[in-house]
Amino acid sequence: MKSKLILGFLFCFAFTFVGKAQETQHFSKLEIGKKAKKNIDSKDSTAVIHIDTLIMKDNATLSFYGKKNVKITVGYAEIGNKATFYGTDGKNNGANFDINANFQKLGSLYIIAKGDDAFNGTKTFPNGNGGKVKVTLATGSIKPQTTDKKSPNYIYADVVAGGRAVNANTDLRNIYDRIKTAPTGLRGLPQGQIYSGSAGTEGSFELISTQ
Repeated sequence: MKSKLILGFLFCFAFTFVGKAQETQHFSKLEIGKKAKKNIDSKDSTAVIHIDTLIMKDNATLSFYGKKNVKITVGYAEIGNKATFYGTDGKNNGANFDINANFQKLGSLYIIAKGDDAFNGTKTFPNGNGGKVKVTLATGSIKPQTTDKKSPNYIYADVVAGGRAVNANTDLRNIYDRIKTAPTGLRGLPQGQIYSGSAGTEGSFELISTQ
């Protein structure tokens, strides 16, 4: 009997936790002005967003910090030129984006989910991985193109790995400088750690049309 009560409690706890993690933020209308930035806040590492109407002017940015996974559903979208979705988990890794959208106007949209560089001596996480980006087009949506950034209806996902452009000699020089100037050696480095110069893993981009 006691074991059944414990199992029942654990089940309820797990169910509550999952439900909380998947809580949806709903916006009836979200408008981001020219060159303006809007950050979506939540305590969880997963963000689930439903937007009835999304309007992003030229160079507008919708960002997600500290998010491992971002799921966005947009019922109606008007996107200007050089608008940006940006996502990072806060540990040098790009966020995974799962976007379902109905684009009715699209200049150019950049989805930034790249891995960041470690920068030994200044940051406390390894070279990051690029995120996995999937964009599913709703019925009736404009179909974006991915080849000509100067033409309308352009969409691009930056999912490169962190650490690809790091110069090993410069990295070592920064490490030695931090150690030499520190009072007790490795205490001059964040958490006393030196991270591998190995690059992260490149992410992926998938554009799906249901028509």
